[in-house]
Amino acid sequence: MKVLIIEDEKPSARRLQRMLNKLDVQVDQMLHSVEESKEWFSKNIHPDLIFLDIQLSDGLSFEIFDSVEVKSAIIFTTAFDEYALQAFKLNSIDYLLKPIDEEELSTAVTKYRSLKPKEQAIQLNFDDIKKLLVNPVEREYKKRFTTKIGQHIKMIPVDEIECVYSENKGTYAHTVEGRDYLLDTTLEQLEEELEPELFFRINRKFFVNINAIRDIISYTNSRLQLKLNSYKEQEVIVAREKVRDFKLWLE
Repeated sequence: MKVLIIEDEKPSARRLQRMLNKLDVQVDQMLHSVEESKEWFSKNIHPDLIFLDIQLSDGLSFEIFDSVEVKSAIIFTTAFDEYALQAFKLNSIDYLLKPIDEEELSTAVTKYRSLKPKEQAIQLNFDDIKKLLVNPVEREYKKRFTTKIGQHIKMIPVDEIECVYSENKGTYAHTVEGRDYLLDTTLEQLEEELEPELFFRINRKFFVNINAIRDIISYTNSRLQLKLNSYKEQEVIVAREKVRDFKLWLE
């Protein structure tokens, strides 16, 4: 089975790829924009299954197929609200609401595998879906976190967080005041919840806030070391495989 992911947010695409790997589904290609996808479809054999995000950075993903005849089964991945889901259901194998749940993903993959080839080749009518997306829903990201301190619950605004890191199986937010708070979440969940223009996951253990970066220093093995405004507990290192995307994120 040849599988393609079209998703503009690279952390989300990588997370979906990891989830599919657990289901013994190998992803052959990941694309991140309308223009990149158009070029790819013009030069490659169409995949069996596409995981298709609705709104990409340079337009709606349906624009990819304005000049391309769809020959693949599609599972939509979307942050759009309930109002559009009927059209997604009628025009695809299935749809998955973000953040994608592992059990729902497994159900969608099982559904695809159980269909006969003719049933997989659904005739898509993108015009019906476009009518429901005249006023696209903006993707919502976390604006604040809560944490329990004794008998009290403290609210932590996201823009006051310098970095989020994992330590001893816990996830902590370090604030501009130099305090650390335990959060009831994981870094994997935060990939879907943090505003990508504000936060970047620099390695397996760290997200950093762009406004908290005081200095960037060349480091060993083609990595980068970051100096943050107040966080000084341990070295903050951009992993070598993240350096290119990190530099693009800074622009």
